[in-house]
Amino acid sequence: MTQATQPPVRAVLLDIEGTTIPVSFVHDTLFPYARKALPGLLRTHADDPDVRTQVAEIARLAPGVPPLRQLEAWMDADAKVAPLKALQGMVWAQGYADGVLKAALYPDVTPALRCWAAAGLALAVYSSGSVTAQKLIYGHTTEGDLSSVFVGFYDLQMGGKRDARSYVNILQDAQWQAGDVLFLSDVVAELDAAAQAGLRTCQIVRPQDGTQPGTTHPVAATLDEVAERFGLPRAGQA
Repeated sequence: MTQATQPPVRAVLLDIEGTTIPVSFVHDTLFPYARKALPGLLRTHADDPDVRTQVAEIARLAPGVPPLRQLEAWMDADAKVAPLKALQGMVWAQGYADGVLKAALYPDVTPALRCWAAAGLALAVYSSGSVTAQKLIYGHTTEGDLSSVFVGFYDLQMGGKRDARSYVNILQDAQWQAGDVLFLSDVVAELDAAAQAGLRTCQIVRPQDGTQPGTTHPVAATLDEVAERFGLPRAGQA
């Protein structure tokens, strides 16, 4: 079946880092902020039930290692580990609330998301960052609160992003049909997993991030190019 004869895309599932926001924002702004703030969170919120839950999970995953030391080791390795992501989300929440953090999305993202949502496409996020962190990013962008354009937010609770089963879990939760869904990511291994689950895929290759295009998925440099390639509504066009 050619692109022209495929059924229309009804839902778009989007990665964040390297897809809708520069990798530099995550690595040069969010991660250093979290590294600086996490010791205070563990110290001053030790009795908070949410913090205690994550500390217990750290102890389960790394028995005998002090929580902060393990968190720092995971950060050094850029590990996609649920307790780290959850605790990072907590400190980022305070940073956004204080106005210290604001997310600068790629310039093509906001017009495309608003256009697609207005046209009735279902939009959702799937990122290794916690759902809390995802909502903070889109709720505190330099162009305002964009969180309302999304119908769903998914994180590692669905499973790893390189595991096809994770995408099946998302389809089941959202009650979507695989062939109706387009997944956008900069990472080929994630796209491979999504394709195994039956989703349509497109690799976002941002020159600013130095992303290398693969050979097994359609490629686009912007969301406007995605719209053109997959027959989606295009921002600025009637």
